Amino acid sequence: MGARDRRAGGERDRVAGHADGQYRLRAVTGLPLSTYFSGPKARWLLDADPALRARAEAGELCFGTIDSWLLWQLTGGALHVTDVTNASRTLLMDLRTLDWSQEALELIGIPRALLPEIRSSSEVYGELRAGTALDGVPLAGVLGDQQAALFGQACFAPGDAKNTYGTGCFLLVNTGAEPVASRELLTTVAYQLGDGPPAYALEGSIAVAGAGVRWLRDQLGFIASADEVEALAASVPDTGDVYVVPAFSGLFAPRWRPDARGAIVGITAFTTKAHIARATLEATAWQTREVLDAVRASVHAIDCAELKVDGGMTVDELLMQFQADVLGIPVVRPQVAETTALGAAYAAGLAVGTWSSPDDVRANWREARRWEPRMDAAEVERRYARWREAVERSLGWTH
Repeated sequence: MGARDRRAGGERDRVAGHADGQYRLRAVTGLPLSTYFSGPKARWLLDADPALRARAEAGELCFGTIDSWLLWQLTGGALHVTDVTNASRTLLMDLRTLDWSQEALELIGIPRALLPEIRSSSEVYGELRAGTALDGVPLAGVLGDQQAALFGQACFAPGDAKNTYGTGCFLLVNTGAEPVASRELLTTVAYQLGDGPPAYALEGSIAVAGAGVRWLRDQLGFIASADEVEALAASVPDTGDVYVVPAFSGLFAPRWRPDARGAIVGITAFTTKAHIARATLEATAWQTREVLDAVRASVHAIDCAELKVDGGMTVDELLMQFQADVLGIPVVRPQVAETTALGAAYAAGLAVGTWSSPDDVRANWREARRWEPRMDAAEVERRYARWREAVERSLGWTH
């Protein structure tokens, strides 16, 4: 069941049928009730086959995120564990106790016996036991996808921010030692090193980024390969006042509107596929602007001086320049673009003594390219207002 799989929508609606609606677990888990998270998906699976619930309650079944499955496989079934970052994205973990929340378990209907043990992000969990020449190697670093990218970008101070441009788009901002509540964003654990205190972050999850380029390629046939989109978009000076809202399965942060659907607004007889391609790229930047605005509204004391970026779309210099323009801050790409894998490696290295502290990780980080804002601020705000008008036209399409 993937992130955009909404089969658990009935379970989400059942739990949300309360005075606090989709925010009734926000204070505990930091998350809105959404089919995006794995807790409601687990409930859907248990309900789909009544025999599963009895086995789950008896401790005969295991459920977890991909990291817990990998650790189980790599240790020959010896470990059923997860780390605090992955656990914080299930709708089932208490952000402050770093343990499964009894309130959330009862509300969603998940037996505790089904779930893995929660550990830190950087410690020796066990040894590889997969019948290979690597058996005996310590398994020592586990981080959720986006938290690993934050770690790999050396975002260790409050206000440090990164954005990963993949199929979706994920902006995380380190908020320090205390979780920050937000109705628009996800409050999550950023990382925990050994038995030390956790660091927290705010995250804005955007469902469609690179997936929009794939849509241009596979569904519309505008390009033959993803790397052609920049040249097509650059063949026109602007979008011709066309806006693409890629709400293919609803809008995630900061709106959380499952009733939204995709829209192309502002088409005229002069609109070409180049305008639509450029508007699709710009949609990623506008959605990122909305998320960063929500961060600034949630944490007034934190100032994001720059945005570190990673992921496949960062090779698109047209998009990166536009991103810097609409945010009004520099956008910086590191020498190592695959920061998710790098962050997990750093966490493991810290656990086994390859590096002694996050300061060593920060010293390893290297800048490869920087984009400074250069668009007139008044023009940015004019276009931003038009973007928000386009988004309003995408809402309420489904019920």
